[in-house]
Amino acid sequence: MLEEQRIEEQMLSQEAEKQLSKQLDKVEKVDVDVQTDFLKIFQGQADKVSIEAQGLVKQDIRVQEIKLQTDNIDINPLSVLFGQLELNQPVNTTARILLTEADINHALTSRFVRSKMQNFQLNVDGEIVDLQPQEIQINLLDGGKMAFLGKVLLREKGNTRPISFTAQVCPRTKHKPIILENFNCTQGEGISLEVIVALMQKVKELVNLPYFEYEDTVFRIRNMEVQKATMILLVDARLKHLPSV
Repeated sequence: MLEEQRIEEQMLSQEAEKQLSKQLDKVEKVDVDVQTDFLKIFQGQADKVSIEAQGLVKQDIRVQEIKLQTDNIDINPLSVLFGQLELNQPVNTTARILLTEADINHALTSRFVRSKMQNFQLNVDGEIVDLQPQEIQINLLDGGKMAFLGKVLLREKGNTRPISFTAQVCPRTKHKPIILENFNCTQGEGISLEVIVALMQKVKELVNLPYFEYEDTVFRIRNMEVQKATMILLVDARLKHLPSV
């Protein structure tokens, strides 16, 4: 019985690996482990699904490594007949994501990420100032620090001007808040102290949000670990719908 159950799990796991690979532009390695039993298969249920993958590429965004685990999955069995998997209940997942500095910077130049870059509207002494990102590059340093090189368009009091800058930041941890160690303008007339204070306040608001929402997924970054040329994220997510296959 145990051997038969393991065969069923292997078949489901292999099919899940194929379906996942179809949704990605490229993947170097993917392993899926579905834990369920014969009865739950016909009920569209699984106790747990674990995914480990390396070298994932989707929409020109590459992830070096991801380890993901879900809690119980409950799929509408009838939806499978029509080729569209539908969840009866949202799925909770936890993920460990490893990103390289090179992959992050390549993603920042991708059409997908650039389309999602939002303007920062800052309230500076009662006046609205717009910061529109143009180019951003990140260096991941020793000691858990991040350095930024960027170009933005600053719209202030009816005037628009380009600004180039460098900055060094210590990301927020469990024990201390985000810290701006330095900020230097390398091109343009510079930014007033009031604008920098308003920008840091906006960043603080974003960092302290309890969760983020993107399409059908609600997620929060539980921890961020910065090492030389790599970043490790621990993420909790709640998936409302499964992506189309």
